[in-house]
Amino acid sequence: MKKILALTLPFLILSGCSSSTTWGWYVIDPRTETGWINIKFLISGMGDTILISVIAAVISIFVGLLVALPGLSDRWGIRMINRVYVELVRSIPLLPMLFWVFYGLPIIFKSMGMNVPIDPFWGAIITLALSDSAFTAEIYRAGIQSIAKGQSEAAQTIGLNYLQTMRYVILPQAIRRILPPLANQFIYIVKMSAFASVIGMQELTRRANELVVSEYRPLEIYSLLILEYLVLVLIISAGVRWLERRMGSDERS
Repeated sequence: MKKILALTLPFLILSGCSSSTTWGWYVIDPRTETGWINIKFLISGMGDTILISVIAAVISIFVGLLVALPGLSDRWGIRMINRVYVELVRSIPLLPMLFWVFYGLPIIFKSMGMNVPIDPFWGAIITLALSDSAFTAEIYRAGIQSIAKGQSEAAQTIGLNYLQTMRYVILPQAIRRILPPLANQFIYIVKMSAFASVIGMQELTRRANELVVSEYRPLEIYSLLILEYLVLVLIISAGVRWLERRMGSDERS
């Protein structure tokens, strides 16, 4: 909380410069009616940003695990499923993928005789989940491979099959190791959710853009937008550090 207050202090100081002809901090000055309305309009987009990010992250975690498992196979053909998916998906920039999902997928579905419209909300979620799943798959693969082979061998000696070994022996240990990079990927999703604004999603960045068009004060409004993302990321980081302590992921050797 002290960090958040320290970050908001410069904003509150600058908001007092409303009398300057150069600065226009009055547009987001909480002491005025107009400024408070603008602030509430900007902050109201945070709910959609968080919702998009959380749903996309959950989907990415499951898809990433499904993609990672073939990459652990001893068979070349099965490993290629992993390599093709990872290399293809992570080589595509997020913005073109967003356009392809939002504008292209409905056309593909229509050519197959299905009328499946994709609204901005789900277009953003699908894109973020797909884009992040390739990176999540590599995090899973590295984490699982970091577990000593003796763990798998010991599990097999007591009669556990492959799925049971993964569920009860390997994954619980791997998750402790991959939690920090997975947290980084969630922060990545939160920041990349700003691209949803280009397809009309009313999240933080879209609302800031609309306010800039009406107020003509880009510096002040985008400064508040940056502060919003910063506070959001700091809260997520604090939550992840707490989770790491609970799971023992931050233990020093």
